[in-house]
Amino acid sequence: MKNALLGSLYLILSSSIWGGMYVVVKVVVSVIPPLELVWIRYLVAVPALLMVGLATRQNWQIRKPDFLIIIAIGIIGNAVSIVAQETGTMLSSAQMGAIITSTTPAFMVVFARLLLKERLTLKKGISICLAILGVLLIVGVGQISFTSKLGGVWLLAAALTWAFMSVLVKRVPRDYSLIAVTTYSILVAITILSPFVLPRLHVLNIAQLADPKIWGGILYLGIVSTAGAFLLWNRGLQMLNASNGGMFFFFQPVVGTLLGWLVLEESIRATFWIGSILIFMGVLLVIKEK
Repeated sequence: MKNALLGSLYLILSSSIWGGMYVVVKVVVSVIPPLELVWIRYLVAVPALLMVGLATRQNWQIRKPDFLIIIAIGIIGNAVSIVAQETGTMLSSAQMGAIITSTTPAFMVVFARLLLKERLTLKKGISICLAILGVLLIVGVGQISFTSKLGGVWLLAAALTWAFMSVLVKRVPRDYSLIAVTTYSILVAITILSPFVLPRLHVLNIAQLADPKIWGGILYLGIVSTAGAFLLWNRGLQMLNASNGGMFFFFQPVVGTLLGWLVLEESIRATFWIGSILIFMGVLLVIKEK
């Protein structure tokens, strides 16, 4: 019971941090393109993780058979998913980013069934249908521009890949240091992204990077949203059932939408609320399931 409560707290904190992340990304991505932004935030995150790991004397050893899982987590979750997430947020809005990626729990139910053989109940099946219907409603609304709809497709891809990565985390042996696993997977992502990013770095406007909003946003994304939230998320998933643990993602759209409205003055359309309600209904069905 204690582990379940602590795991729930970790997942709530990480989801809330990521809800605020969409607002920060929306500001920073106006200066730094998504691919370069992901790469830079990881460069900031790695030293933070290393300092925490060294200060707490973590065990950095990973057995050879498990390196494939770490590499898969790095490519699917830290590279593909985060690039898709920030591209989608750039093309749409902070609230759309938070809401659409909140479908992650529904996809985690599917992947948990396929990879971990967790039981797929009727309530979980209904939750998937409701969440997908909510996403289609948000992405397919006529009032939304084609660019925003394209952003919605990117965000949906981000939700799918993040769900897949979150289930893969459950296959990492529990005796490994989460700081080590997170650091190694981020280093994999940096390695994958570097050939695409390095030739384009000269295009960045150095003067704009000196803006406190931009470098402050980079620090938030690298230290709080990447190093801190990744650790909280992975730790919470290890303490809970994969499909049920993912349901705490619903804190993300609440925080993201409210901050997008308060900070960026994004309008909140009725269609967003209808789609959000459908998503929340799907999430709550699984949370209430024994």
